[in-house]
Amino acid sequence: MKNIILIGMPAVGKSTIGVLLAKALGFSFIDTDLIIQQDTGRLLQDIIDKDGLDAFYAAEEQAICSVTAERNSVIATGGSAVYSRKAMLHLKEHGVVYYLRISTEELKKRLSNIRTRGIAMHPGDTIEDVFAQRAELYAEYADFTVECEGKSAEDIVAEIYDYH
Repeated sequence: MKNIILIGMPAVGKSTIGVLLAKALGFSFIDTDLIIQQDTGRLLQDIIDKDGLDAFYAAEEQAICSVTAERNSVIATGGSAVYSRKAMLHLKEHGVVYYLRISTEELKKRLSNIRTRGIAMHPGDTIEDVFAQRAELYAEYADFTVECEGKSAEDIVAEIYDYH
């Protein structure tokens, strides 16, 4: 079976849903944020704070493009993965992309640690600003959009499982 790639805003549940989905399908699980941390030996927020967004985006692109899983993997990306066309085209060559979407109101409830979580955003930007910048890109790269508002992780896993 083709890989399943999960994209969407931070805190939408890509990693949580990815692990549950991988278990349900008997797939392996890959988290590109963890690849960045393993490759650099640093936390995401540390890279953003000390090296800046461009360095973080470069590390993210490199991590995503290093993923060579040919099949049977669930791949959870960082929320800013869609800023790299090269990375997204690489992922799309190897799987089906699911955009996990929730409202900005729900995101704000989930993102109590916005400045320490490793979210790639410019100083002064709000979560609404980041969502507005990314929403069109998520839609562009998605093969399927999964509305996650008011659904449990298990409901979302079941929906993707049924699509796939």
